[in-house]
Amino acid sequence: MCGICGELRFDNSVPDMAAMQRMTARLARRGPNHEGFYTDGALAFGHRRLAIIDLSAHADQPMLDKDLHLALVFNGTIYNYKELRAELLELGYNFFSEGDSEVILKAYHAWGEHCVERFYGMFAFAIWDMRSRTLFLARDRLGIKPLYYALDGVRLRFASTIQALLAGGGVDASLDPIALHHHFTLHSVVPAPRTILRGIKKIPPAHTLTFSSNGKPSQADDNDKNRQFFDSSSNVALRCYWQLEATRPDQALSEQDWLEATRTVLRRAVERHRLASDVPVGVLLSGGLDSSLLVGLLADHVDELNTFSIGFEAVAGEQADEFEYSDLIAKHFKTKHHKFAVPNSEVLKRLPEAIAEMSEPMPSYDVTAFYLLGEQVSREVKVVLAGQGADEVFGGYFWYPQMDAASGTPLQRFSQHYFDRDHAEYLEMISPGYHVDDVTGAWVAEELAKPGADEFLDQVLRMDVTSLMVDDPVKRVDNMTMAWGLEARVPFLDHELVELAAKMPPALKLKEGGKFPLKAVARSVIPDAVIDRPKGYFPVPALKYVRGEFFERMRDILRSPACINRGLYQRDYVEKLLAAPETHLTRIQGSKLWHLALLEWWLQINVDAVKNS
Repeated sequence: MCGICGELRFDNSVPDMAAMQRMTARLARRGPNHEGFYTDGALAFGHRRLAIIDLSAHADQPMLDKDLHLALVFNGTIYNYKELRAELLELGYNFFSEGDSEVILKAYHAWGEHCVERFYGMFAFAIWDMRSRTLFLARDRLGIKPLYYALDGVRLRFASTIQALLAGGGVDASLDPIALHHHFTLHSVVPAPRTILRGIKKIPPAHTLTFSSNGKPSQADDNDKNRQFFDSSSNVALRCYWQLEATRPDQALSEQDWLEATRTVLRRAVERHRLASDVPVGVLLSGGLDSSLLVGLLADHVDELNTFSIGFEAVAGEQADEFEYSDLIAKHFKTKHHKFAVPNSEVLKRLPEAIAEMSEPMPSYDVTAFYLLGEQVSREVKVVLAGQGADEVFGGYFWYPQMDAASGTPLQRFSQHYFDRDHAEYLEMISPGYHVDDVTGAWVAEELAKPGADEFLDQVLRMDVTSLMVDDPVKRVDNMTMAWGLEARVPFLDHELVELAAKMPPALKLKEGGKFPLKAVARSVIPDAVIDRPKGYFPVPALKYVRGEFFERMRDILRSPACINRGLYQRDYVEKLLAAPETHLTRIQGSKLWHLALLEWWLQINVDAVKNS
């Protein structure tokens, strides 16, 4: 788990190493253990390492294999690296390190761009082929690890965060009107390849990008139907290497068959995530079903399991911790439990820090919770497992059955229970210079209509898992834990488990209030009181019920000269929200005022500050 960056020139000049140093400096918190650089003519790599597997200097990066003429920078973990290493040894490859990074290099040499199809894990990496002068970028199937890039006519730059690219300089940081529409409609999600900034894109999950510095096509199979050339000179190629099929298997399975398969695949996924580490592994224990189940599956395999919980002050009568249930699990499994109660005054004080670590603006309430929890957890362990993804994969949110019962077109059924704002309200909110057509409605309709999904809810869950989830819970967990040099792993997003769940009948997932397969598996593992409790979330209610100092801060941001001069929001709409902040909530109970304030605050901290430095 690390921070990576690089530059490739197309104009026969050399990379700007001062810019590279600024980029790696901005990535330092993601990788506190080592800094390294590599250059080869038009190519430069930068790397910040968080040492998790093979703690020796042999695994430092950038990693060079002079015999194979390859160089690598890598962020993430390949959980099946030991099996792949054994296979590569059989093929005659020799290794100088013990970790997963070198396995990627050898696998690329052995299988080319198709190596990614053999990896079980979360990854974003870049490989430079010194002979063909090609650069290969790859992102894992579910986008657990981030990979941003800025591409113009003379150079490519890439990095683990938007902030690193901004620190490098020379990036178009103006706002993308289409991305804005997505951001304010889909709970801040901007589907890849766009970001909120015009000049920065992100590689979609389950995709690779190949660049040639000499304008010649790469070594890949040009007849591959999943391969697309999108550069006029054909020296930049995008390829999709994995797609999620949400269709029933040819042979019908009984409910018991599905549950047994879930139990087997989940146990295997948790074991993979536990074993791929040379340091102790803990669990972020919210007290809900998902994290409690992870503790139960790990408890018999770890001598002393560290668990971590966080809670906040209640606001408007809304409870802000789940200590009752996390304490129950910790006691039941005799974990070494760490519990943190954070006052609202501390949340407000630390918000600017958390916003500075958001690669993209994320108004979800639990972002700050993860940031503050990550700080505490990083003092005890370097790797934790987290329950993110279970609700999307197994249908746990309240809006899924609402959509399923609704009538109308697929877009209507989805939007009326999910969109933060209808298009008409968006046009009322955003200044006319940023007006666009209903691009989000068009995008959702297109995604839902893609082949390979049997039922409406299959379409919804597939879109959520492969696109929406990537830029909401998954991104927030990566950003907020890596801000403290802490690796968070998400076993419920093991791609084998995701593929299994996608093939299940939606009715099975929605049974008994949602996530029925996980509840059934959990019956023999954790106490029933946790399984049968009402579903909880990870709340920071001070950001939902906007009062006191929190309201004053949001009002000051939205009335600041920077916000007014930016001209993004229509002032009448802003004042309407300020007049009654607690009455303007989204369909899934998010504060519309906080959403506006967060984006403006993010721009001031991450974009304006760079422009003015």
